[in-house]
Amino acid sequence: MKLAFIGLGVMGFPMAGHLQAAGHRVTVYNRTAEKAALWVSAYGGQSAATPREAALGAELVCLCVGNDDDVRSVTLASDGIFAGLASGAVVVDHTTASAQLARELSQAATARGIGFLDAPVSGGQAGADSGALTIMVGGDPDTFSRVEPVLQAYARCIKLLGPAGSGQLAKMVNQICIAGVVQGLAEALHFSERAGLDSAAVVEVISQGAAQSWQMVNRYETMLAGEYEHGFAVDWMRKDLAMVLAEAATMGMELPVTALVDGFYADVQAMGGSRWDTSSLFARMQRQGKDAP
Repeated sequence: MKLAFIGLGVMGFPMAGHLQAAGHRVTVYNRTAEKAALWVSAYGGQSAATPREAALGAELVCLCVGNDDDVRSVTLASDGIFAGLASGAVVVDHTTASAQLARELSQAATARGIGFLDAPVSGGQAGADSGALTIMVGGDPDTFSRVEPVLQAYARCIKLLGPAGSGQLAKMVNQICIAGVVQGLAEALHFSERAGLDSAAVVEVISQGAAQSWQMVNRYETMLAGEYEHGFAVDWMRKDLAMVLAEAATMGMELPVTALVDGFYADVQAMGGSRWDTSSLFARMQRQGKDAP
């Protein structure tokens, strides 16, 4: 297929590469042209000067950018994706954005005869690099069935979860779970350290039982080593949790643990950890322990 990919950050760069490696003809766009040139050098394909030019003639356009404003900019602007697509093409938005934006874009796409799916991903940079992402999708079933085989190039699991916005809502569920699990792991490791235990040995044991989680298996070593220059940044997590809490407010519900952990991430930002991995909640616990009387 003739494809376009918009946004070549830590996720989009390898995702677009998997599409090119799968035999598709991929044109990329990135706000920083040097990054697009680097992608072409690494994978082949070609780059374009605007999202509209990248989308011209494409059957499918995928995007993975920063936030709602970024998505609107690359889709709805005069030089955006929608201006370059012909009727019958499909847009897949992998950005973690608001469910309301997904609904708006779905309506705008339908008015132009274009298919649209909101399809945020989970699995982090490691999942993007290895082509093993989980993709949560909202949109029309027929549109989904058309593009699912293409998205398999970088997916371990893809599931259609309902109409437009459902993918974004599912990603919010994902982030709620992660926030609670990481805070629990941070508290557990801090408790273990203060108790004088060999924390690595403790994790080796408890990770074989009911306490096991992806975060425990993949993050405990770097947490104990105080290494946070990797993975999903605290800034990004706070962006996601802000959307979660706003969506919950529209439902008239409270998410007390999520709100609490969001505040803890604000503390990490104040410590200078805006770009640290989300597992840096452990660094906050350690800082608190040192400050305690």
